[in-house]
Amino acid sequence: MKQKIKLVITGGSGFIGSQLVRIALDKNYVVMNIDKLSYCSNHTKFSHKNLIFKKLDLFDGINLNKALKKFNPDAIIHCAAESHVDNSIKNPNIFIDSNITSTVNILNFLRKTKKEIKYIHISTDEVFGSLKKNDKKFNLSSKYDPQSPYAASKAGSDFFVRSFGNTYNIKYSITNCSNNYGPYQYPEKLIPLTIIKCIQKKKIPVYGNGKNVREWIFVKDHCEAIIKILKKKYPKKTYLIGSKNEKKNIDIVYAICDYFTAKHKNFNYRSLITFVKDRKGHDFRYSIDYTQTSNNLKWKPKSSFSKSLEETIKFYVENYQKLKKIFPYEKKNNYIW
Repeated sequence: MKQKIKLVITGGSGFIGSQLVRIALDKNYVVMNIDKLSYCSNHTKFSHKNLIFKKLDLFDGINLNKALKKFNPDAIIHCAAESHVDNSIKNPNIFIDSNITSTVNILNFLRKTKKEIKYIHISTDEVFGSLKKNDKKFNLSSKYDPQSPYAASKAGSDFFVRSFGNTYNIKYSITNCSNNYGPYQYPEKLIPLTIIKCIQKKKIPVYGNGKNVREWIFVKDHCEAIIKILKKKYPKKTYLIGSKNEKKNIDIVYAICDYFTAKHKNFNYRSLITFVKDRKGHDFRYSIDYTQTSNNLKWKPKSSFSKSLEETIKFYVENYQKLKKIFPYEKKNNYIW
């Protein structure tokens, strides 16, 4: 009988990580989810015969090493990270601890173990900086030019992965992905926050003039690409994961508002939009050329943006009360709920 693959997913209670956990279990992997359960974690208790949950801060290198050594994984997908740019502007040190030091702790385990373990490092397109309106998309030749403390912390962790891979021959892959959206995303990000504010009929904050451009990928499409990378035998590669769905922030907000207005014709939800002082160092545009990734993995995003956005809106509407329990920290300080 073929032995089941043992997979560690860090941040497996986060937005992308929790999607990966479900997919991996469906594919009959034995999964250890390592998560410290921060304010943006999904606190739903999820049980499965092939799932082990370990509450642990990756900054704790000693106990992380013990947990990894005991589980003895065949592969590690490192999703855990502080990811909200606003928070990085307020307190950069937290992002150094969570995104750089915690990554190095995993790499130290990998360099010391005798077993060959595949390592997939989940990063972001923000490491490449900001594009102007007519600039070419980010590609594998794009230079790193991070513009926020968050982006700098992710860029730093990427560099540590490559340097450890080179120095200690660690078998790694790095993914730089565009903005994710979908069910269960913590409502501090643009799409879920706008949906929640529409449900509540409260003001929707939009930075600056709302014309900053982002490329959006449905989280399921992103996770399918990651699983394909997991099955690849070729180490030390970088994969750019995108979707061709470039949208202005304000157009995303308009689309969500118009959905609610169509359902409740007695109220114009666009009236909730409130333009606020722009974020410091706000990147103008992100866009990814994922041609090489698509060819290498035989992968491309399947989701229609409009249909997936509608699916996401319906999820938050139908599960609004449930989400208050899933994300209890926000219920406590009433920031969103």
